[in-house]
Amino acid sequence: MQGQRIAPSLIVAGAIVFLISLSSATLAHGGGRRFVRSHDYDSPCKQMKFYFHDILYDYSNSTTNSTSAAATKPTALATAVSSNGTFFGQMVVFDDPMTSSSALPPLLNVTADSVRAQGLYLYDKKEAYNAWFAFSIVFNSTVYGHGTLQLMGADIISQKTRDISVVGGTGDFFMSRGVATLRTDAVEGFVYFRLQMDIKLYECYV
Repeated sequence: MQGQRIAPSLIVAGAIVFLISLSSATLAHGGGRRFVRSHDYDSPCKQMKFYFHDILYDYSNSTTNSTSAAATKPTALATAVSSNGTFFGQMVVFDDPMTSSSALPPLLNVTADSVRAQGLYLYDKKEAYNAWFAFSIVFNSTVYGHGTLQLMGADIISQKTRDISVVGGTGDFFMSRGVATLRTDAVEGFVYFRLQMDIKLYECYV
């Protein structure tokens, strides 16, 4: 017994419905913009430069201005290896302002137009200072847009510049991928440091 034949018109109608749903999903995430993938290091689809300000609370400074706090203590191994201590095993949670210039903003609260870095870093080397980052850049900005970028990787402090990965994004940065190059711009004891961060996205909506 032969199977029933499906009318060609039904096949065409089904294909149209599928294409419309696929287009709608793309517009919902990309906002009608074009997704670009660059394979040339010198030609990112989007580039941004920020300064990352971290003020660690150590019981002596202002709780109002502090933007990070140690969630764990250094391990005993840290002081056993180094008389000065390397903070090995210590984890710090932060909610840091990010600015387009190196000047520290006068108010460190979340404003209606801001870019902030929120996440953690931990010290992961016994013999010297070395950190590992995992954080989101949260955009609520008329200049840069709205959404987040997710970054993670090793911050090898002894190197002048070091790269960490941009592994994803949401909102205006949906599905973004790329590299963030870090450079230590200022250090004040163990309480404050500032990083210059150059972000190059090689997969993004434009």
